[in-house]
Amino acid sequence: MSQMLKSSGAMGAATLTSRLLGLIREQVYAAFMGTTAVASAFQYAFTIPNLFRRLLGEGVLSAAFIPIFKAKEKNEGEIEMWRASNAVISGLVIASAIICGAAIVVVTLILAFFGSHFDADTQLMMSLLRLMFPYMIFACVAAVMMGILNARGHFFIPTLGAASLNIVMIASVFIAKKSLIFGDKLHTQIYGVALGVLAAGIAQACFQLPSLWGEGYRYKWVSPWRDPTVREVVMKMIPASIGVAAFQINVALTQGLAFGVNRSINSEFNYATRLMEVPQGVFGISLATFLLPTLSGLAVEKNYTGFRSMLRQGLAHVFFVNLLASILLFIMAEPIVRLLFERGKFGPHSTVNVSFAVMCLVPGLVNFSCVNILARAFYALNDITTPMRISIFCLVVNLIFAALFLFQYKLGSGALGLANTLSSTCNVALLGTFLGKKMKTLELTEFFKTIPKVIVCAALAAVIVWFARNYWLNHYGHANLYLKLGEVFIPMTLAAVAYFAGALLLRVPSAHDIVALLRRR
Repeated sequence: MSQMLKSSGAMGAATLTSRLLGLIREQVYAAFMGTTAVASAFQYAFTIPNLFRRLLGEGVLSAAFIPIFKAKEKNEGEIEMWRASNAVISGLVIASAIICGAAIVVVTLILAFFGSHFDADTQLMMSLLRLMFPYMIFACVAAVMMGILNARGHFFIPTLGAASLNIVMIASVFIAKKSLIFGDKLHTQIYGVALGVLAAGIAQACFQLPSLWGEGYRYKWVSPWRDPTVREVVMKMIPASIGVAAFQINVALTQGLAFGVNRSINSEFNYATRLMEVPQGVFGISLATFLLPTLSGLAVEKNYTGFRSMLRQGLAHVFFVNLLASILLFIMAEPIVRLLFERGKFGPHSTVNVSFAVMCLVPGLVNFSCVNILARAFYALNDITTPMRISIFCLVVNLIFAALFLFQYKLGSGALGLANTLSSTCNVALLGTFLGKKMKTLELTEFFKTIPKVIVCAALAAVIVWFARNYWLNHYGHANLYLKLGEVFIPMTLAAVAYFAGALLLRVPSAHDIVALLRRR
């Protein structure tokens, strides 16, 4: 049994917990605000601090710092490793606080001098943006702490930090509805939910501290100015930051276009994205998170045979698991959305639109996960520039497709999903091509040999889930909760059993590894 599946399996369990809580959060959000203009204003406002969180904390800084962290651990010892960590965290706090303060001032000035020129929905979005922006500071610190713990071999507890975030955000909805402070109207109660986002960021950062303390970490202010580690991290971050900034600007632009076309598109697409993030996060991101420090360690040791083997296993596992997930989500989109979200302000019309967004988005699920893994292979090799350049090109492709599908073909919420699917296909193809050139060979022959077998199993699963779902619909329907549960879980269970049984019979290695892991558990 590979260490990859053991470690990523533990992290996947924690991710599953947090993602299930995330789904519950979205269920609560859906019942509370549905796909209304207020919901889209909230989701779009939350996108902006997430832009800077991903720019400064999640992804870019971890990709730049973790290989340096692992090298210091191996070559210079723990004292220098922790000193470098403190210098980087100190610099991060300064940078994020400056950005946050500047953003709040700018939004305040815009609302004061030009607010009357905007409609009520846009004014609400900007007010919520100003309120939620400080979330970025705490989320950035939490992301770096998680990266450090991952590099020290801790995956389960750090990943549970997102669970604390979701619990606080869920609680905030009930407080906003019951508290007299926020009134009885949705457009005022939403401010309580926005404050919940800020509280959730603080909770997620605090959640990481006990594990770090147990590892021997103690925070001490280390001036980031002229610090050689901070300078090295910043120099590596610059090209990656351009790529991530391009991605986040692309997200802001595409959602801005959607916000202008139809105020419900952003909220519909958000629910679809959250649904897809369950399989993507549980397996794809869990594997990618495990792989960055592991591949970085192999690269430091110049063990490129082990590097290729680890990369090959990661791609094979994520392809096997997420291909099944994408098929089930595509065919079962409407029953799943109806079961999870259709209540309160989220009606049948919202179910149809969100289901369409899911069907446009999930064909790219395997590609999204493979992009995460291939990008981390580049990061482990201290090459952040190549994936950055590829990312920028694919983001231009995504923006063009999004505009085309929004304005020319008027696909609504499906426009953003289909654009993401096509651009992710382009992304994974380019990353694989350039990584192959960089390493001379990726030795993926064994992986490619299993693909036809997995596709046969996937086709079998698709036929079974389609017939089972239609049989249930024609004979039982979905008039109550129990029938909705049966409509979703019985066809999906039959298809999943057939998929794994077929894969075991065809000797697909990933299937045997997963079954062996489950037996041990």
